[in-house]
Amino acid sequence: MLLSIRGTAIFTLTRKAFTVPALLLACVAYLSVALPGSTLGLLWPSIRLSLGQPVGALGILLVPGIAASVVSSAVTGRLRLSVGPLVAASTLLIAPALAAEALAPSMWVLSAGTVLFGVGFGALDTALNTHAARHFGARDINWMHASYGLGATLGPLLVTALLSAGRSWRQTYGVMALVLAALGGVLVLARRGWRVPAPAPGPGLARPPACTASPGAVLGALSFIAVETGIESGAGIWGYLFLTSGRALPPAAAGIAVAAYWAMMCVGRVCWDRWPNVSARPASWPRR
Repeated sequence: MLLSIRGTAIFTLTRKAFTVPALLLACVAYLSVALPGSTLGLLWPSIRLSLGQPVGALGILLVPGIAASVVSSAVTGRLRLSVGPLVAASTLLIAPALAAEALAPSMWVLSAGTVLFGVGFGALDTALNTHAARHFGARDINWMHASYGLGATLGPLLVTALLSAGRSWRQTYGVMALVLAALGGVLVLARRGWRVPAPAPGPGLARPPACTASPGAVLGALSFIAVETGIESGAGIWGYLFLTSGRALPPAAAGIAVAAYWAMMCVGRVCWDRWPNVSARPASWPRR
């Protein structure tokens, strides 16, 4: 009897210990996926020499990964799964993807790793933004995206430090796989933090009607996001190659420059949060 009571008490304390606020979990998840997502450009010079590929093969490598991310995002949007297990599973899926890339003996295996990474990234991105749109305010969403910029900044710095220390690109991918596995484990343990308490019944608490947009507005928004993310990612991926090969910048300095580029995303979000008339608004509001 005493052992049963003690075991119940330990379980209760453990459960409370891993009940983390949803916003913090979202920030950790976004940081974790951005950490390896901004490093391919820095690792590609070493990868291509190891696998005997030309510089331009990087463009071919990106296509299946991006396609997998788009398909994964679309499919995840149709699923009716709890956000906690979905985010944790997506993060854990990226860990073996990085491990596969670290052990890749050929371009084909490396491409399979990028596809697996794209599936995990697309599912996580959709799950986070869907949950945020329903339960977070504009300021919380802003900080969630700022954490992505922080992760994208830490990734190039980590890679630069490891390569400067004489580590290979395979070892670097292995380190990032371990980091993602650890963060995924944290998200598994803290998955209850995503649960949203049911509103208490009472008058005046009905959910406001959702704002609808015309098909033209939706198409315009999608087109803008596609172009904007294409420019943003393209500069982040190819910037290192341009600085080292085109401008003869030392690898360490080029890595720091790429990290500074991604850091501006985080800085911009933080500065935007200080804009009172914008950050105080809800996540979605009707057009005037």
